Amino acid sequence: MEIDFLQYQVRNGDTLTSIASRLGMTGEELKLFHNSHCQRMDKVWLDNLNDVKNILVPTNFKTETQREQERKNKLPAELSDSFFAKTYAVNETFETPFESPVTIDYIIELNLRKERNTAQHILSYSQNNFKSNGNTPDDKVSILSITCMKSIMPLEFMIDELGKIIGFADHKKITDTFSKQRKELEDFYIGEVSQNYMDTFERSIQDESFFLQQLKSTLLFQTLLPKIDWFQRKKNWTEPFYFLQNSFPVQCELNIEQSNDDDNSVLTILNGKITELCTSQEITRGIKLKESAPEPAQGNIVLEYTTHTKNKNLLQAKASVLLSHEEAFIHQHHITITQG
Repeated sequence: MEIDFLQYQVRNGDTLTSIASRLGMTGEELKLFHNSHCQRMDKVWLDNLNDVKNILVPTNFKTETQREQERKNKLPAELSDSFFAKTYAVNETFETPFESPVTIDYIIELNLRKERNTAQHILSYSQNNFKSNGNTPDDKVSILSITCMKSIMPLEFMIDELGKIIGFADHKKITDTFSKQRKELEDFYIGEVSQNYMDTFERSIQDESFFLQQLKSTLLFQTLLPKIDWFQRKKNWTEPFYFLQNSFPVQCELNIEQSNDDDNSVLTILNGKITELCTSQEITRGIKLKESAPEPAQGNIVLEYTTHTKNKNLLQAKASVLLSHEEAFIHQHHITITQG
């Protein structure tokens, strides 16, 4: 067992306070330390050390300020090009009370680079190897949906210094790319259903704010892009989250927990619950009414981030959202994003 204290021989005139001050401690801290390591009969209770021969003192005492600084040094403090790995495996599960759970898996590829002379970054994003419940989709609509999204990738987002999406780097490039790709898609995907889907998809991506909100409201992007200052927080705070894609963000009260069980990583857990007065029906419909909510929605969100202590990059991210009404769940969504 590692010994983290020494036995100090008390001299004339020594007090708990005088000894502690030489160690950078308070007298109370030294008393607590000594009493927690000594035999029962050797405990001390008074500042004067009359008839006390020895005091156990720590070999590597750290003040609360030093411990707090060490904690912060192990966590991301700013967005850097190395925060993301190049590749992550994503697993998502959707559950409702009326349908069987659906699980989807896919791979995302990321590249984050800082823009010159600004505090902003550009995040390049693409996804592939899509599977549903363990199988590659084989129905025509699903295949067409995946193909349309792949045709405009990689998507490039502008990311602010906190790590949140603030817009597309070049929206016109997205729409122009699909216009060119559509000609080839129409040669392969024929029929009225395919044409209608491509019309709807093209209208969606042409509306820049609508398309951006579609992506930002997914649990994937909310989880993948944490605000960097989350990692440095200690007190409770309020943050808006989307509980359903294409709905509206709901205010949640968050608290934070952190653990450092090994030298290489830190686990940061954010627990949140809905505090905004809106109903679950409003959230599911995506329409917020002006009237006060007679039966406010119940909802929880949990976000977990595992980051490397040295290079501060994201090793894994997890999230779960639960939306319920009168204790009965309406919607659950879980996501795990793992490096490699």
